Amino acid sequence: MPRSDRCEITHIDEEHVRAIAPRIVDGLTATRLAETFKALSDPTRVRILSALSQGELCVCGLAAVLGMSQSAVSHHLRLLRTLRLVKADKRGRMVYYTLDDAHIEGLFQQGMEHVGHE
Repeated sequence: MPRSDRCEITHIDEEHVRAIAPRIVDGLTATRLAETFKALSDPTRVRILSALSQGELCVCGLAAVLGMSQSAVSHHLRLLRTLRLVKADKRGRMVYYTLDDAHIEGLFQQGMEHVGHE
């Protein structure tokens, strides 16, 4: 880290540290959140979430929208399901995918706002 990014002296505000320490996320929560962000680090998975934010789609519909093979889309959906970012609904011989819940929609929208603002 460049020297300009560090304090020139060591001074710890103990009261401030004591106030903050109990409010930071625990290790398990931090790991789960990092796994979610890691899943979102793949542009294909972001595009899948973008498509599903418009409404439910089956694998073949997602493959057509994304210009990918059904096999490749299924691979990404498996990870997104494991992390509870999307959910599947089997109807007869078709499986339809949607975003898991409103939190995922909000996370996606906030990410879009973040990259869109200057």
